[in-house]
Amino acid sequence: MGKNTKGFFRRKWFLRIISLILAIFLFMYVNGSKSGFLRQNTRNNNQSSALMSNKSVTLRMPLDVTIDNNRYIVSGYPQYVKVKVTGPSALVTTTSNTQNFKVYADLSDLTPGKHRVKLKTSGLNSELTSKIEPQYINVNIQPRKTITMKVTVRLSNKDLDNGYKLGQPHSDIQTVQVTGSRDEVNKVNRIIAFVAVSRDAKDNITRQVTLQAVDRNGQTLNVVISPTTTNVSIPVSAGSQSSSSSDDSSSRSGSEESEDTKSSSRSTSPNDSSASFSETSQSSSSISNENSSSSSRN
Repeated sequence: MGKNTKGFFRRKWFLRIISLILAIFLFMYVNGSKSGFLRQNTRNNNQSSALMSNKSVTLRMPLDVTIDNNRYIVSGYPQYVKVKVTGPSALVTTTSNTQNFKVYADLSDLTPGKHRVKLKTSGLNSELTSKIEPQYINVNIQPRKTITMKVTVRLSNKDLDNGYKLGQPHSDIQTVQVTGSRDEVNKVNRIIAFVAVSRDAKDNITRQVTLQAVDRNGQTLNVVISPTTTNVSIPVSAGSQSSSSSDDSSSRSGSEESEDTKSSSRSTSPNDSSASFSETSQSSSSISNENSSSSSRN
């Protein structure tokens, strides 16, 4: 029995079948490993391609102006500009998220007047390229000027309904500083605190008002006012209709009393009493004369 078993495993066809099965398993293992390696390499290559590919993004950036702000005022330039950034995808994405660069216009070497200036970038990675829109700006450089002016309160209505009236308005800030270009500051005529007053107001009015600098024609000027706001209080009181009516009635009663007094004085005037007395004496004298003449006849 044992000899037959050993002979069975030593037969050539059995060994060939075992070899074939092992070869198939080995083939499948090698192919599977190769496909996984290829998939991993493909994935890594795709990631590397994504990192190394170029990308463009347009950013909205604030514009910095370099100048001596203690001496000059600059006008005419935009507050924001557009920057198109192009380069490796990873760098562009990082730059877009952080915006760790700036766009500026260097005016430090320019004199007062109008100028056309080219915009530049600073802090951008060297592997990135940028395109600014607009590339040039027009600016107006003027000497800086600061003056002090009084605050004037202006009301939308001065007359109220139902006999109410407005008192004298009061601003908690009397004077302000006005700063701007010399040409604009020279045009300032008044600093106005405009208060909108409703015609049906019955209580005291308190408003926080933004101050405005206007010229002689009432046009608002481009200057900086410090402080920018003020608190305005306006007293509102009841009208004088009732008091005026009482005054009218008292004046009427007074006039009536004066008329009564005049009439009574006319009835008891000395001239009238003397006239009546003279008439009485004349009548009595005439009666006595008649009596005397009658006695003489007898």
